[in-house]
Amino acid sequence: MEQIQKYFPNITEEQRNQFAALYDLYTDWNSKINVISRKDIQNLYEHHVLHSLGITEVLNFKPGTTIMDLGTGGGFPGIPLAILFPDCKFHLVDSIGKKVRVANEIANAIGLKNVTFRHCRAEEEKQKFDFVVSRAVMPLADLLKICRKNISKEQKNALPNGLICLKGGELEREMNEVKGIVEVTSLNDYFTEEYFETKKVVYVPIP
Repeated sequence: MEQIQKYFPNITEEQRNQFAALYDLYTDWNSKINVISRKDIQNLYEHHVLHSLGITEVLNFKPGTTIMDLGTGGGFPGIPLAILFPDCKFHLVDSIGKKVRVANEIANAIGLKNVTFRHCRAEEEKQKFDFVVSRAVMPLADLLKICRKNISKEQKNALPNGLICLKGGELEREMNEVKGIVEVTSLNDYFTEEYFETKKVVYVPIP
């Protein structure tokens, strides 16, 4: 929690309590259904929560923004972002039912009112959103093919609607396969922890 408060000092008491509750909830659920690597659960805040919030280094969503989290797994980046942006609506989608169930249970336990869930393949989700966010390991070109249909034409934010995803490692080849604008932000410019040395936020506007 210290890391969250270090980088997001202006969160409300309710948000602080919601973030603080995540560790016990994920630890408990992870002992029944493996949604986070067992060795990694002790790094929940750095490797999962703070990493998810790295999207804010590219864009702070305006109230009323709609966001789909594609391949949410146990709820990342959707749940941390939903806590931080209570006036936005988040729709979390994953093809693995037990992971969607865990994310849903955790959202209910902390009283999140701005999230919905769907167990399906991303190709099956037809709703429109301002942005799609993702931590999925799928190549960028494949993510774009899937989510292009889900991007609304109506603009609300400082950046045009599109895809914002969290990536690690060498991205040059992935980016070369994408036509058009791709903006890459290195998270080690903002977060000092060693984990973020190779972590990036990739933004692709979708006209």
